[in-house]
Amino acid sequence: MPREPLLELSGVHTHIGRYHILQGVDLVVPEGGVTVLLGRNGAGKTTTLRTIMGLWAASTGEIRFAGSSLLATDTPGRAQAGIAFVPENMGIFTDLTVRENMILAARDGAPDPERLERIFALFPPLETFWALSAGNLSGGQKQMLAIARAIVEPRRLILIDEPTKGLAPAIVKSLVAALQELKRTDTTILLVEQNFAMAKAVGDTVAVMDDGRVIHAGSMADLAADRALQETLMGLSLETHG
Repeated sequence: MPREPLLELSGVHTHIGRYHILQGVDLVVPEGGVTVLLGRNGAGKTTTLRTIMGLWAASTGEIRFAGSSLLATDTPGRAQAGIAFVPENMGIFTDLTVRENMILAARDGAPDPERLERIFALFPPLETFWALSAGNLSGGQKQMLAIARAIVEPRRLILIDEPTKGLAPAIVKSLVAALQELKRTDTTILLVEQNFAMAKAVGDTVAVMDDGRVIHAGSMADLAADRALQETLMGLSLETHG
């Protein structure tokens, strides 16, 4: 049975200065599970995430979250509605400890102990290095901290931009396991990812972007099984992409 949409973009255009980046994006993110955004560099994937979060304003079109329009809601309001964003640069405070990073992300200045235990189960290094400066973490551990900050409060939707970029295969494997565990909760994830093996491992649905538009949407399993479609959409077999 198809899941109800949690997030819907209809005809979304975004301009950044004189550049027309998104050119009529139509995207449906079902509630629950992981939707993956694929596409070449410059296709508009990151701009889509930033537009959903309100960091860049949509010029025209509609963005609906849980049935309500987001267009008149600023970025803090979208966060309060239950959306979190993990940018490609992770957005952590490297001069602060892991603990201090988590405290700043918690709504009441202290993470809920039970929720923190679940986060430690997902990302054990964060408990190990709780008192360590975040700047001293490895790249993979910083990515774990960035995602942990996003889920320290209950979120209905997490936008994650290329979490495995530049990470070693062993760290990618641990992130895959954590995201697979996270998707078993009530959290919905919209993931931009270039590593197709990772995307295939966690993705339930997929949208492929090109030139500021979504040119294909469907199930990840169907795309993963169809190399001809992969080559048509991306110009190469995704089995060898990432």
